Amino acid sequence: MRKFEVIFDIESLNKIVEELESKTFADDFWTDNKKANIVLKEIKKNKDKLHFYNAISNQYDLLDLFLSDNIESNNVSLDSIVELKKFIELVDNLEIQTLLNKKDDDKSAILTIHPGAGGKDSQDWAFMLYRMYIKWAELHKLKYNLLSYTEGDETGVKDVSIEIKGDYIFGKLQSERGIHRLVRISPFDSNGKRHTSFAAVYIDPLIDDDIEINLSDGEIKIDTYRASGAGGQHVNKTDSAVRITHLNTGITVQCQNQRSQLKNKNTAIKILKSRLYQLKLDEMMNKKNELNSDKKDIAWGSQIRSYVFHPYNLIKDHRTNHEITNIQKVLDGNIDEFIKEYLLFNMEKKDVK
Repeated sequence: MRKFEVIFDIESLNKIVEELESKTFADDFWTDNKKANIVLKEIKKNKDKLHFYNAISNQYDLLDLFLSDNIESNNVSLDSIVELKKFIELVDNLEIQTLLNKKDDDKSAILTIHPGAGGKDSQDWAFMLYRMYIKWAELHKLKYNLLSYTEGDETGVKDVSIEIKGDYIFGKLQSERGIHRLVRISPFDSNGKRHTSFAAVYIDPLIDDDIEINLSDGEIKIDTYRASGAGGQHVNKTDSAVRITHLNTGITVQCQNQRSQLKNKNTAIKILKSRLYQLKLDEMMNKKNELNSDKKDIAWGSQIRSYVFHPYNLIKDHRTNHEITNIQKVLDGNIDEFIKEYLLFNMEKKDVK
């Protein structure tokens, strides 16, 4: 386990936690709430690393015990195989954690999906992606909250935003940012023709209270309108839906989930602030020439991943060339392979530079 101690730098982590915790005992600690919260978050982040190390260490000791018994009995037990799988899973998670070292990688995320041109097929595809990410969150036992959902004309969605909470969600989901392409026999085509559909996925960091994004009334335009889709009689009686446009950038966010116009407005502003923060990060990265290729990927003419149902079954990531033939497994939320491959790809790309 010495190797893992070096990776985690246990001695330094313990010192950092000790120093940070000593600050919390100061009489004036809560004088500045923002600074206090930053310290508390740093304590949690470093303690989480220590807990992760302890989990790996304990699993290693347990596995070592089972393997020792196997050697003595000259037999491989089912329990040792189970414990080995658990250990491998922890080490895989460690590998991913070491790759997530960019600014804001540790934050929660807001995921937004917009269908491309193509009517019902594209709106249905956007809903399929929405379901995939919900399934991914559920597989990892993550908390998520539906922020905005606009139903399609006949099926699917026109727009959907989800808040997914947890450590390093923003960093992990960077692999999903871009255009997703679907090729299939359309269920909406009576002639059974093959159709290609597109949907754009945006990933924005869920900004903390200590990050200030100021919006003046002169910067935004707020429109209210009657919500569409399911919602009962209430939809026809009040203009509860809200659309906010940021005039300087043209970014538009809409929300109609809540019956209260004020709640819809607050949710839309929350999404807009996260989008503007991500835009600011992109601009900073572009100055360093680190995001030029990713920015191109957001254009409708270039997709990051293709999901092909016909004439064969294949999902291919066009950046990493990683392929999976079990499409349904991926659509059921098993996207971790793509996440890991993208993180490794980015690391290799950085090393080449």
